[in-house]
Amino acid sequence: MRDPEELVARIRHTFATGRTRSPAWRTEQLTRLRTLLTEHGEDIADALYTDLRKPRPESYLAETDFCIREVDHTLGHLEEWLRPEPVPADALAILPDGASACTQYEPLGTVLIIAPWNYPVQLLLVPLLGAIAAGNTAVLKPSEVTSVTSALMARLVPQYLDPDAVAVVEGGVAETTALLAQRFDHIFYTGNGAVGRIVMRAAAEHLTPITLELGGKCPVFVDQGVDLTAVATRLAVAKFRNAGQTCVAPDYVLTDPGTAPALVAALAVATKAMFGADPQSSDAYGRIVNDRHFDRVAALLDSGTTAFGGETDRTDRYVAPTVLTDVKPDDPVMREEIFGPVLPIVEVAGLDEAIAFINNRAKPLALYGFTERESARERLAEETSSGAVGFGLPVAHLRVPELPFGGVGESGLGSYHGPHSLAAFSHRKARLDVPLTDRTH
Repeated sequence: MRDPEELVARIRHTFATGRTRSPAWRTEQLTRLRTLLTEHGEDIADALYTDLRKPRPESYLAETDFCIREVDHTLGHLEEWLRPEPVPADALAILPDGASACTQYEPLGTVLIIAPWNYPVQLLLVPLLGAIAAGNTAVLKPSEVTSVTSALMARLVPQYLDPDAVAVVEGGVAETTALLAQRFDHIFYTGNGAVGRIVMRAAAEHLTPITLELGGKCPVFVDQGVDLTAVATRLAVAKFRNAGQTCVAPDYVLTDPGTAPALVAALAVATKAMFGADPQSSDAYGRIVNDRHFDRVAALLDSGTTAFGGETDRTDRYVAPTVLTDVKPDDPVMREEIFGPVLPIVEVAGLDEAIAFINNRAKPLALYGFTERESARERLAEETSSGAVGFGLPVAHLRVPELPFGGVGESGLGSYHGPHSLAAFSHRKARLDVPLTDRTH
């Protein structure tokens, strides 16, 4: 890596020239980012397959197409989002006549974006488009774990985006540490809580504001009397896509003893419909990213009883889509975020016990519920705390750009997507104009 101090100084100088503040520059860069994605969708899919065995439909849906939709939404609304927001006249009654006030977005400056490996394109470029929309310059640090995708981003980004305003730094811990020693105006990190704490400590040295997109164990409550065929189909898709390596994937299910057996049977049918009788041979099923993560996920299979799945192949980094039953709250699979294709079923007496179970643990990035009872939905939404709550379709809230995406407590700090990305990478400045001439006479 070139000298990080020199690199950041160069990118910071570009911001100081003022050119990134121009709406025309922002629009041009976002349009170029869109072109990168449309012209290299196949290259991106190839890289993701090499790194993660990610099926091509998943690459399009969750990586390139997801980014394109976010770019299009931002381009379609950016002018509106950037308009100053006037303060109501009655709030200015204490001031001289003719006073006016508004709030307006101001770019922060030069930002650092550190991306993870599980969605290495989406989680690098969606924060970037927010930084660009806000008028910032940026340094990108893709994950070294998905090295082929990282190299592709390092090659493509300078070809399409202003190379004096956006830089890509490849590498591992040493390179990330060197970057964190520099002064940035915002740091955006997606990953786990352990590294999030390191990022937060480094940011504190310069009083740098941060966004932390972390993870956690996202619970699912399945109520009595719901359509278990529909529930199982939606659960299986949300859980087993990307081999379970999704921060908002359902982590465990809470349901009553009467519902659990039928839900397990329905999940077995839904999983077979997705991947066939042998998921290892299915083109639709991914792999664990590396041996270290394989060993960690495979060790969790000792918890509870394997209802179906459970097969592993270390040479192929394959862990079968697996459902565990008879899981106890203190089993190893319940102590950490699974981040793999293993779904524990924890039996609870009903909604009261489910809410108590959720509230006795760290606040999750998302909470999901399947229930026909409006009262149950309201209680889950009001009596628990999570980054998001979704009913009927897990993970779907990510697809709505007007919804803020982020965690709470140990699952994250700050949010983004759509207008919330603009807010994350901007300072909301107060402006007050009071005339020097008294206009009352």
